[in-house]
Order: sequence, then C-alpha cells, then structure tokens
Amino acid sequence: MYISLTNTPAPDGESTDPGTDARPPARRRAGVRTVSSTVITLGVVSLLTDISSESVSAILPLYITGVLGLSTIAFGVLDGLYQGVSALVRIAGGYTSDRIDQPKWVAFTGYALAAVARVGLLFGSGFAALTAVITADRIGKGIRTAPRDALITAASDPAKLGTAFGVHRMLDNIGAALGPLIAFLILLVIPDGYLTVFVASLAFATVGVVILGLVVPNVRTRRRETPPPGAPRARRPRFAWAVITRGPMRRVLAAAGLLGLMTIGDGFVYLVLQARSDFAAQWFPLLYVGTNVAFLAFAIPLGKLADRIGRARVFVLGHLALLATYVIAALPMADVAATILCLLFLGAFYAATDGVLAALAAQLTSPETRGTGIGAAQTVVAVTRFVAAAGFGLLWFAVGRETSMLIVAGLLAVAIPLMAVVLRPLLVAPKAAAT
Repeated sequence: MYISLTNTPAPDGESTDPGTDARPPARRRAGVRTVSSTVITLGVVSLLTDISSESVSAILPLYITGVLGLSTIAFGVLDGLYQGVSALVRIAGGYTSDRIDQPKWVAFTGYALAAVARVGLLFGSGFAALTAVITADRIGKGIRTAPRDALITAASDPAKLGTAFGVHRMLDNIGAALGPLIAFLILLVIPDGYLTVFVASLAFATVGVVILGLVVPNVRTRRRETPPPGAPRARRPRFAWAVITRGPMRRVLAAAGLLGLMTIGDGFVYLVLQARSDFAAQWFPLLYVGTNVAFLAFAIPLGKLADRIGRARVFVLGHLALLATYVIAALPMADVAATILCLLFLGAFYAATDGVLAALAAQLTSPETRGTGIGAAQTVVAVTRFVAAAGFGLLWFAVGRETSMLIVAGLLAVAIPLMAVVLRPLLVAPKAAAT
C-alpha cells in the first residue's frame, strides 16, 4: 500500500478535521490512497510504547512469582489492575481533551505518565511498589487512548477513517509483537536479565514520548475563529452529552457492551489450547506474538473494508471470527491446526473491532464530543471484558474448560444477530447512508 505523507497542520491553530474544514479538499492522483503523516507518526509512537509495555507484561508473571516470590493471589490482583485500571479514566481523558481542545497534550500526559512509571520498575521490589507502578502505567494508558484516537480522526479523511485506524493499529501491533520477542532474547542472553528488560522498556517509552512531543502536531478538533476587535469573548458552549447518550451512539455502546460480555480474554483461549496441545504448551509464550502478527496482517484490509461496506457491519461480522476461535478451541482438532487457526481468527477479530469501533464512534459524534465518545466506547468494552474474564474463570471452575468454552460460544452465537438488530440503522454502506 502506498502511503502519502501529505497532511500538515493548519496555520493559526485552525482545525484540520476534514469533517469541519470549509476548504475544498486537495485533488489526489487516481489510484493513490493517502494516510496522514500524523497517523503514521502516532503509529510509530504507539509502536515504541507497545514494545515498552509488552516486553514488561510478557515477563511480569515470572518476575512476580519466580524472582520476587509473591503468591499467585498477588499476581492475580496485579493482573486485574493491569487489565482494569485504564477503563476507569478513559472517558475522563477524552472529556478533558474535548473541553480544552488540546488532544495532543492530553495524550502526551498519558504517555509521559506511563514512561515515568517504568522508572519505578527499576527500584520497586515489593507488592505495594508494583501496585503503584502498574496503576500509574494503566492510568497513563487510559488518559492517552481517546485523545490519540481523536487526533487520528481530526487528521484523516472521514471516508478513509477505517483505513487510517487500520494503519495505526498495524503499527501498534508490530510493537506488541516485538516487545515479547525482545524480552525473550534478553532473557535468553542474560538469564536473570529482568532489570535489563526494564531498562530497555524505559528507553523505548522515553523515545516514544519525545517523538510525540516534538513531531506530532496538535491538530485541533474544533474550528477556532478570532472575534473582531472589541467584541466580547465567546462563551464556551455546554458539552453536548446527548450526542453520546442518545441516538446512534447509544446503540453502539449497547452493542459493544453486550458483545464485550462474551469476550473472555486471550489468556483463557491460550490456556485451553495449552491443556489440549503439546504444540501450544511448548510455544505458549509466543502465542501472544502470533495473535498480534495476525492482527497487524488484517488491520489495514479490514479497515478498508469497513470504509467500503460500513463500520458497524465489520464490527458485528468481526465477532464471527471470535465465535470461530471459541469453537475451534473447544472441539477436537489436530493440535497444530487448532492453535494456528485460533491465532488467525483471534487476530482477525481484533482487527475488525478495535480500530473499527473507534472509527464508528468518531463517525457518530461531533468534533466537540469526539474524544469523549471514543473514550466511552472503549470504557464500555474494557469494563465488560473484565467482567467476562472474571465470570469465565468461575464458569471454568464449575463445569470445565471445553464445556465453559462451548457455553460462551453459544451465548455469543445468540448475541451476534441480536446486536445486528440493535445496530440495524447503522448497517448500511457509506454511500447508501449518504443518500
């Protein structure tokens, strides 16, 4: 795919959001697909940040239980914090970005906080210290996500928004795949090199923050008009919560929430594969890498498909890939084939839902509420997936791994057509919606 780095910020702080800019769009050569340079740079920042975070998360279970000697209960608490804390501040990050119209610097605050938390890993060696470090890191992630996605939206052509998010998520997941590999190689060369991994993690995070601060433009989401001399300063308009709590966005939040309750988490899928497959057990540490590789392979094609046939359609259809993952994991199949197919379908599921949901939320909100809308959708998904993981753990304990997986697959098979009904007004191709 040819990527043309053409977008530059507008002068005098004016909005470069194609949806609000009154200037006619520049003519492009036929057949050339363009993605904003801002999207590419944000993708590089996310790539570096994911190398930083995933290199740590890949070794954290061994470090906590094997090196520090903490119990599995302590690890469970820390893992719960790692998965759930960011959900608590995502809406706050998006809302703050919308109110002050400074998406870059709100995102910068989140990235910088996560980088500072990496310093704590070099010195913290107890449960309380690790709790503080992980909490700060995840709060940083929650703060930065919605403003970053608002920046992507403001710098992109609305008709190519799915493609833009696909490119960003592809770069993001390259980092997610490289992080565990880098940690694996460091520990291969230095068996007790956990401190070296933490130093490398801090270095990658710091470089990402510097690039964001120095290179990424602060693309505003609202038009800024200078009042005539002597005119009173315009009052800031009230925040339009109705854009998020009513109409199409309410349907999106309901659908994302119900489908999130059927998303049990990658770790459980990998544990099911490990229990039934010598192949999966041998390569267990690299299963996360396999999913991320599949994600980055599907991200751009499915983003383009969402732009062409409708983002709500791809979001719903993506859950069919998740359903296939559950069924394959639970049914008797050849070990290698089952593992590879599960990783492919799981990566396709994330590619069809993660960036596509952000693009859909951006499409249905106004420039003034965009960050909050994206943050609300991401919060609903994070909270419901956390509940799903906790519930599935209890279900596994009660009825066993294959039976519990088939139960969730059955519930998901019912939820998908139900959510198609909920999203029916949005299940139209973009051209049809415009007529």
